[in-house]
Amino acid sequence: MTPNRRIAPRDPVLIAKWISYRVINTERQDWRRGVEAAYRYRLREEHLEVPYEHAEGAYPLGRWLSDQRRAYRAGQMSGERAGELEELGIVWDTADAGFAENLAAARAYFELHGTLAAPRHATALDKAVGQWLTNIRRPGGLGKDPGRAERRAAALAAIDKDWNPMTLGWTVDWQRHYAYLAQFLAGGARLVDVVPGVTRHGEDVGRWLVTQQRDFSKLNVEQKRRLGELGVKKAARARKAPTKAAAVAGPATRSKRASRPSRSTSRGKAGFQGAASSKCWPTAPNTAPGSGSGTPKPAATASTRRSSQPSPSWVWSGPLWCEERLAVS
Repeated sequence: MTPNRRIAPRDPVLIAKWISYRVINTERQDWRRGVEAAYRYRLREEHLEVPYEHAEGAYPLGRWLSDQRRAYRAGQMSGERAGELEELGIVWDTADAGFAENLAAARAYFELHGTLAAPRHATALDKAVGQWLTNIRRPGGLGKDPGRAERRAAALAAIDKDWNPMTLGWTVDWQRHYAYLAQFLAGGARLVDVVPGVTRHGEDVGRWLVTQQRDFSKLNVEQKRRLGELGVKKAARARKAPTKAAAVAGPATRSKRASRPSRSTSRGKAGFQGAASSKCWPTAPNTAPGSGSGTPKPAATASTRRSSQPSPSWVWSGPLWCEERLAVS
């Protein structure tokens, strides 16, 4: 048997030194990996404007550089390290760093939606990318320095050439719906299939399409050209429904019209001239004309017209009373 060895108590000071060494050594290793990745990127691209989401191999270089800028602003970076990064061409400007982070969020949004016409409430990579895009579209939103503004605009256009549709003469909302319609058609959908209620990412593209067809003449030339390439045209004007007066009369109506007597062309006559074999009046006369007897006939009233049957020599024809003239054989 081996003798029991007395285990010496651990020295707290030594333990603290060991932990400090491990932490510092790990941090130094991470620093060296970051610098080496930055060097490779600088050698290949000839600049160090690395997108926030960029990874050099498996190393997240863009995020690492963002952390170094943050440490530099907080005064937590040694002069030796700052000089090493400056030799590689790092830009310490905080505005550029913030723009790079938001640009990465814009790129992530485009990969999902196929457009940078984001609504204000849109987010990506935990960034309020919709509000950020709204802000930079405003005059001077890309910065006061013309050179910097031009570089930023080029970076946005590299993601989506129509990132600022207001310069083209239409709204961000119009551009977003147009992009979604183009995506539908590119995916194999037919234009007739995009009806109201058909949505993409929560937007009713079908209803928007109906509005464009209806108001096609109000669009500018470029809008008409783009929609025309998708097959969208002005909606045909709807035909008016025929009125009752223009409706075709049925057989019963035509028969009634044919039997109705026409008004006499002679203004001197008191009655209405019907067919050649009868004379008609609006109301039954008191005396039967031509009877020779002079016996008065009671005037017809509305009630008698409905309930009483006329005498054999009088015929009720619609709104007229007519005297029958029978030919003698």
